[in-house]
Amino acid sequence: MNQTLSRRSAQHLSQVALFAALMAVLGLIPKIDLPFGVPITAQSLGIMLAGCLLGPRRGLQALLLFIVAVAAGLPLLSGGRGGLAPFVSPAAGYLYGFAPAAFVTGLVMQMLPRTGSALQLAVNAFIASMAGGILFLHAMGIGGLMVLAQMPLDKAFLADMAFVPGDVIKCLLCAAIVHTIARALPDWDFPGRGYPER
Repeated sequence: MNQTLSRRSAQHLSQVALFAALMAVLGLIPKIDLPFGVPITAQSLGIMLAGCLLGPRRGLQALLLFIVAVAAGLPLLSGGRGGLAPFVSPAAGYLYGFAPAAFVTGLVMQMLPRTGSALQLAVNAFIASMAGGILFLHAMGIGGLMVLAQMPLDKAFLADMAFVPGDVIKCLLCAAIVHTIARALPDWDFPGRGYPER
């Protein structure tokens, strides 16, 4: 029994480290700079995948590990950014939202019914990604723009809208990846109702 628990714990730790590394890899994709100081990056896809594939707790842990590495100075954010400067930039609201957004994505994924079909999991992943990766993360980003860039709410909201089309595409991509994994790895421990995260 202890050996089984130890093996499962080791598997969970490796998944957390793997998804933190995935965030770093996504940071290698060139960013698109926007005039108000917040770049378009691919890293929000990693947040969605962490929540949908690892669940709320491990998804949160993976993103916290990534954020700690960034704060320690590792240039893991898109464009090779790292250190404390990004945490006081206009984009800081999004950055502070990374880990909680993964948690919200995983929590929504966990709450949705799971029939066992790959298609149902893909639909769940799309809904969860929209909730955590767009609604929650963008709310954090808008708050950051209001506080750090001194934008009024209406201007911050309009500025944030620049990210929505691309993030909807990322939600679709996340759903497609979940569908592929569900078919290729049927034993993957997806979060879902009736299947508590272990």
